[in-house]
Amino acid sequence: MKEISVSPDVGTTRDFFGFKIRLTDILLLSGVIYFTVLPLVFSRRVKGWPGIILANILVVSIYAAANVLAQKSRKRLVKFFLRAGSVQLSFFYLFTIDVRLQHIFFSQWDDQAVINIEQHLFGVQPTIWIQRLISPWLTEWMIFCYVFYVALYPVLSAMIYYRRGEREMEDYLYYLSLAMVLGTMSSIFFPVAGPMRQIGGLYDVPLRGYFFASIGEFVRNNVHSPGGAFPSIHCAAATIMLWMAFRYSRVSFYVLAPVILSLYISTVYGRFHYLLDVIAGIIVAVLSMAIGPVLLKAWDQFAPKEGRPS
Repeated sequence: MKEISVSPDVGTTRDFFGFKIRLTDILLLSGVIYFTVLPLVFSRRVKGWPGIILANILVVSIYAAANVLAQKSRKRLVKFFLRAGSVQLSFFYLFTIDVRLQHIFFSQWDDQAVINIEQHLFGVQPTIWIQRLISPWLTEWMIFCYVFYVALYPVLSAMIYYRRGEREMEDYLYYLSLAMVLGTMSSIFFPVAGPMRQIGGLYDVPLRGYFFASIGEFVRNNVHSPGGAFPSIHCAAATIMLWMAFRYSRVSFYVLAPVILSLYISTVYGRFHYLLDVIAGIIVAVLSMAIGPVLLKAWDQFAPKEGRPS
């Protein structure tokens, strides 16, 4: 099967004080502005809001500097690290700010609503039911898929960049950015802490495994914070990754497909998400795929013709 070519609109740039910006930059900047305005408007509800504002300004400054250097560099490796690195680190930053602002509109967690809906739809609580399948080797595989997701961001970026080109990598970064911004912006309207916080006492089968299982427990105890569970950013981004692998590298698609399909299950198996979180994350990715081309066409009309890469 032949790989799909990227839309030319994704690489369209616009000059802004000598700095070439793409739609990806606008999306990420919009996310930071969104998480800047909210603490300012609702400052009484956000503890340490001045620190958030200052951090946002610092992140935008570093992001801009990295991309200016990327545009000026003639070394392909440097351009890759600065562009892909700045964009993808921005994803993680947006998620951390999103988690801090979970209760800016609503003071209570909505986990019980998710639990009730799942009970009505499935007749069971999926994260409890799946305990009957737990085994050390299955746990090892599931947690491997869950943590390997972090490495997929730069790995797939590099594969697309060096196999297909800069424009194709920009396509990948654009759709990831769109899914990330949609997911983080929407999650504060339905704050969900996650199953371990709400129903952790109902789990009676330990997740014993080996190397990756221990990493999973470290993440759970030291990195994973309550909130930002609905929709699952993990599943939204992973869906975009699988789609982009299909577009640009069918070999990597066939390699990644079992990992990402297992990742969907691992978020429930590993007690990080409810099943509805997973479904919502996939919907965010599909929505991003649907509206992405529309935004690109609008951006192409807005940007000057000379901004298009040759």
